[in-house]
Amino acid sequence: MIRSELIQKIADENPHLFQRDVERIVNTVFEEVTEAMARGDRVELRGFGAFSVKQRDARVGRNPRTGETVQVEEKFVPFFKTGKLLRDRLNGIED
Repeated sequence: MIRSELIQKIADENPHLFQRDVERIVNTVFEEVTEAMARGDRVELRGFGAFSVKQRDARVGRNPRTGETVQVEEKFVPFFKTGKLLRDRLNGIED
């Protein structure tokens, strides 16, 4: 599902809301999650999962095309851990 499909689905299920308002809500949620992660905060959506930031240390890598060794700087990467409810649903376990 892409962002526009999510916005359309929410708008269809909530006919009392204008699509532009639904779009603004969805964009605000994504922006807030992004900003929180950029600050290094953890974002937890109960039953769905938790977004966090992990640090990868600097290392020596290899250019796959030339085989030349290159220095890869440390970096921060997004990490998502599924919640129990989502994991159970994906595995066909219903409460």
